[in-house]
Parts: sequence; structure tokens; C-alpha cells
Amino acid sequence: MTRRLVLVRHGQTHYNATRRMQGQLDTELSALGRDQARAAGRLLIDAGISRIVSSDLSRAFDTASIIAEVLGLDVVKDSRLRETHLGQWQAKTSMEVDAELPGARAAWRHDATWAPPGGESRVEVAKRARPVVEELMESYEGWDGNAVLLVAHGGTISALTSHLLGLDVSMYPIFSGLNNAGRSELTARPRYQPGSPDALDDVSHGVEGDGRVGPPRFTPETVTDAQWYLDGWNMG
Repeated sequence: MTRRLVLVRHGQTHYNATRRMQGQLDTELSALGRDQARAAGRLLIDAGISRIVSSDLSRAFDTASIIAEVLGLDVVKDSRLRETHLGQWQAKTSMEVDAELPGARAAWRHDATWAPPGGESRVEVAKRARPVVEELMESYEGWDGNAVLLVAHGGTISALTSHLLGLDVSMYPIFSGLNNAGRSELTARPRYQPGSPDALDDVSHGVEGDGRVGPPRFTPETVTDAQWYLDGWNMG
């Protein structure tokens, strides 16, 4: 049995429009950002989403609330889904950071262990966000066959996606920047063990009358060690 995970970045803010770095500053959606959120909600109507969890920062929570209104669902806040803390870079433009620390933004983009002065690395962001998914995997039984939506931030979604897929830290930068209201989609399946049914095989096996054995379902023993598969990046 599969469990689908949809991760949506918030809509545009005025900071995004002016290339100003937000980090964990609590900025608000622009009018375009609200339109993007409504469009994202319409695209997700048939996605089978049954639960929505959002970063508690306004730009993400407001995006989630607009999507939730379209889908007829509620939103739960979780501060662990906040954007990367950018330390001394927060509220500065990209040009200002480049003038003060030439080459620093490039180092940050290409090294997931590198953190801005006073801020977080992507590895640290992944480690604080991953438990949100793991706790839902253990506690939310209604996830089987459905999708959970997390509404968060570009850096957080990139780091979390990399961590769920088990990528080496050196591979984290392979994901290009996520557009406003763009999304990542993944599927969790029970991890394959030699000699056990393959979760990638969606047909039943067995002898007529013996009771067919279909793809494995998550159990309390396997749900904490799911295998994640990437279905799409920067969609929407």
C-alpha cells in the first residue's frame, strides 16, 4: 500500500519579488502569491489529499489555508517546517550579500553542510523537518492510499525531499530552486526485503483459491523504515 506526500512551496511574497532573503522572517503573500495559492489548490482537487500540515510562518500558513478552503480541509501548523534560518542574511537582498561576502551564496547553494553566518545549513533543516513526516507515518492510519500535503518553503522542501530519498549530502544541491506554489511529490512504500512481496508490483500473486497476496501494506514494524520514491519536482 502506498502513501503519497505532496510538498507545496508558499506563494510569492514581496520579498520574493524583490529578491530579498526571508529565511524565518514572517513575511506575507502578495496579491499574486494568493492567486498562486488558489491555482495550486485547484490543481490538487483530485490528488486525494486527506490531511494538510503547514509551516507556522504566515506566507506558508496563508497558502495552506487558501488551498485548504478549495479542498474542504483543515490545516495544522508545525514550526519544524519553517524555512532555513538565514542568520545575518535575513532581510538583505542577494546583491547586498554578494557585495559583503563574495562567493558565499554560491558556497551555500553547492554545499548542504554550509550555513550562512548565524544561520542553519540544509542538513540541519532536513533533520528538524524529517520527524514531521515520520510522526505522521506512525500516527496517521488514514494515509494509506491517500496523500498528505505539507506546505512549507523552498529550502525546507528541497532539504526534506533529499533526506527522504536517502541522498548523500553531496547530492542535495541537485534539486533546482522550487517556484512559488511549485510542488514536490513522493510516494512511500514498504521497503523491499529479499523473499518478500515487492511493493512496486501492483498485481496479486498466488494460486486460484489460495487467497491472493497483493502488494505489502505498512505494519507497525515497517512503517518507520519506508522506502521513498520521487514522483515529481517543481510541478504546478
